[in-house]
Amino acid sequence: MVHNILCVAEKPSIAKSVAQHLSGGRINTRNVPGNQYVKNYEFDYAFAPPWGNCSVTMTSVLGHLTGTDFPPEYKKWQISTCQQLFDAPIVTSVDEDKEPIARNIAQQARYSKALFIWTDCDREGEHIGSEVRQAAFEGNQRLEVKRAIFSNTERGHVLHAAQRPVPLDDRQVSAVAARIELDLRLGVVFTRFQTLTLRTLGGDLANDRVISYGSCQFPTLGFVVDRYFRVKNFVPEQFWSIKVTQRRDDHDVTFLWRRHRLFDRMSVVILFERCLAARLAKVTKLQKKPTSKWKPLPLTTVELQKLGSRFLGMDSQRVMKVAEGLYNKGWISYPRTETDQFDRGMDLKGLVEKQTQDNAWGPHARELLNGAFRQPRGGRHNDQAHPPIHPVNYVAPGSLGDDDRKVYEFVVRRFLACCSEDAKGESTTVEIEYGSETFSANGLLVLQKNYLLVYPYDRWESSQQLPQFTVDETFEPTEANITQGETSPPGYLTEPELISLMDANGIGTDATMAEHIAKIKEREYVMTQSSGGSGRGEAGGRGGRGGPGGRRGRRGGSTGGSGGVQHFIPTTLGVALIEGYDSIGLETSLGKPFLRKEMELKMKEICAGTKSRNDFVQETLEQYRGVFVRTQQQVELLKAVRGFIPSPETQTDKYALSYRRAENTSSAREVAEEDTRRLNLPASKDRRQDAPE
Repeated sequence: MVHNILCVAEKPSIAKSVAQHLSGGRINTRNVPGNQYVKNYEFDYAFAPPWGNCSVTMTSVLGHLTGTDFPPEYKKWQISTCQQLFDAPIVTSVDEDKEPIARNIAQQARYSKALFIWTDCDREGEHIGSEVRQAAFEGNQRLEVKRAIFSNTERGHVLHAAQRPVPLDDRQVSAVAARIELDLRLGVVFTRFQTLTLRTLGGDLANDRVISYGSCQFPTLGFVVDRYFRVKNFVPEQFWSIKVTQRRDDHDVTFLWRRHRLFDRMSVVILFERCLAARLAKVTKLQKKPTSKWKPLPLTTVELQKLGSRFLGMDSQRVMKVAEGLYNKGWISYPRTETDQFDRGMDLKGLVEKQTQDNAWGPHARELLNGAFRQPRGGRHNDQAHPPIHPVNYVAPGSLGDDDRKVYEFVVRRFLACCSEDAKGESTTVEIEYGSETFSANGLLVLQKNYLLVYPYDRWESSQQLPQFTVDETFEPTEANITQGETSPPGYLTEPELISLMDANGIGTDATMAEHIAKIKEREYVMTQSSGGSGRGEAGGRGGRGGPGGRRGRRGGSTGGSGGVQHFIPTTLGVALIEGYDSIGLETSLGKPFLRKEMELKMKEICAGTKSRNDFVQETLEQYRGVFVRTQQQVELLKAVRGFIPSPETQTDKYALSYRRAENTSSAREVAEEDTRRLNLPASKDRRQDAPE
C-alpha cells in the first residue's frame, strides 16, 4: 500500500529545492488558495522503512504560523492595569494572513499517514515545526510526526536527511514558547508603563510615540550608553617614555622600553640620566625563531556578522539577510550556527573541488587539492545541530548581486583559508641593557603567506629588518630621547564590538543579535555613523521569520545597511532611559545584561531537560515583578529624565548630542565637553569603572 506523506518546510524556497531533489524533477505543482507564495509540490519518493514508497506533498509555511497576544479586555493602555499583565491570560492563534496556509496543511494532513517537518534546525525552527504539527492535527490527529535534520540544500545532503527522520524536540519547543510568553508580558508591561509615564513630561514625548522596552533591547542600548560615557568622561593623562635608536648597516633600529611608559616625568628623567651616564648599551639577548600566524577558525554566525560589518560595507542585519538568501538558493550552508569545528567525516576536499573553476580563488583551491590541503582548526563550540558556515555549491560571482557576491566570496575565502596552511615567518628579538634599563627591538620576516594568499581580510606583513647583532657586544646608541604623549579615549562602540559584547553576555542568540541592534536604531535610541563619514543609520520594519511582520513572539528582520564600520552613539532619549533606570537603584538595572543572560541560561536548561517551562516562566516573572514594583515606587527618578530631553523650543534636532566620530584625542575631548555643556551632565565615575571593555 502506498502511503501519503506530508512534508512542510519553513520557507517556499526550501520546499521547492527539497521537492526538486527528492522528485528528481518529476513534480506536479499546485497553487494554494489564499496565498500566492506557497505551493504544493506532488511527487513520489522512496523513504527508508517503514514508510517505503510514498506519494508526497511538499508545501511550506512563511515562518511562524501563530502569534501570541493578550485578550481584547487587556488592550487598553492604562498604568493602573500594567501589573495585571504579569498574570493575565494569553491567547495563541493563527495569524489572519496565515490562515490559508494553516488550512492547506490541515487539508493535506487529512489524507496523510505522516507529517515530515523540514523547518530550520534551531530552537526557533523547532517551535515553527510545533506550529505546523498543531495545524496538521486539526486535519488528522493520528499523524506520525518526524522532522528532517539538515543544514543546507545540496542534493546529497537533502537525500541523506530524507532517509533519517527524527522526532521533533519538544524541549526546544518549550524553551521558545517560554521565551515568547516572557517577551510578550515583559515587553508590554514595561513599554506601556514607561510610555505612559514619560508622556506626562510633555515636549517630544507628549505625542503618540511608543517608548518600547525589550529584555534584549535595553541591555544592547546599555552597552552603547556605557561606552558613550567612557568617551565623554575620559580624562587624558600625560605619560613619558624612553626611546633608543641605533643606526647600523643603513638601518635605523628602534629599541622600545620594557617599562613602556610612566606617568611621573621626574622618575623617567632620573632613569634616562642613568642611561646616558652608562654611555654604552650591551646586547643581552638575541633570539631568532620560527613563528606562525594561525589560519582562522571555521565560520560561525557571530563571526560572520562581526567580520561582515567590518569588511563588507553592510550592517550585521543586512549580512544575515544576504546569507539567508544564499542558503535558500543552495549556495552556502545554514547561516545560523555556533559550531566552529568541522566533523572529521565531512568531505571537505569535495567542497574545495567545487571552487576550482573560479578565476580569483580557483588556483588556490587547485593547490589545496594538489597536496596543500590541511585539516581545519577546531574551535571549542559545537551546537550539535549545524556545521560551520561554508560554501555548498559554486556560483559565478558575476551572476550575483553586489551584496550577495561580497558575502558569498567572504564565505568561500574563509573556508579555503581554513583548509590551508598557517602563514609562516621568522621573528627576531634583540634585547639590550642600557644603564639599568632594558630595551628590545623586534623584526618579522614573512616567509610563506599560505592561507593569506586567499584570505585578504587578515594582514601579516614583514616589519623592520634587523641588522646583525651579537650577544655581549656593546655600542653607543645613535640617539636616545625622552618621548611624551597622553592617553587616548576609546572610540564609540562599533558594530563588531557591540556584537562581541552581546555574545559574551548572552544577549540574544547568534541569529537574533542583528535584530536587536536594528530595533534600538529603529526606536531612535541610538544613531549610527560610518567610519570615514557621517550619516544616521536607518532600519526597516519588523518582519516575521520567513515572512512579513506581525505580532509579538516571532522573529523580526529589517534590511538596513550602509557602508563602512558602524559606530553607535546614543541619542538623548537613549541616554535618558538607561540613566533613569540606573538611578532607581535596582539590584539589577534593566540596562545591564544580567537578567537577560540568566534567562538565556535557563532556556538552555529547559533544552537539556533540567528545568520545566513553568518553573522558568514563574521564576523570571517574579524577578521582573520586583523590578516593576521598585520602579513604580521610585517613578520620580525615572521622570527625572526630563533633564536629558530638550524642549521643542530649544531642540532643533532630535539627536541632541554632538555626534562627531572621535578621530583623535582632541576631537574626542571636544565631543565630550560639548555634550556635557548641552546635557549639563555631571561626570559619572561609576560608569568609568563599570563600563565593559
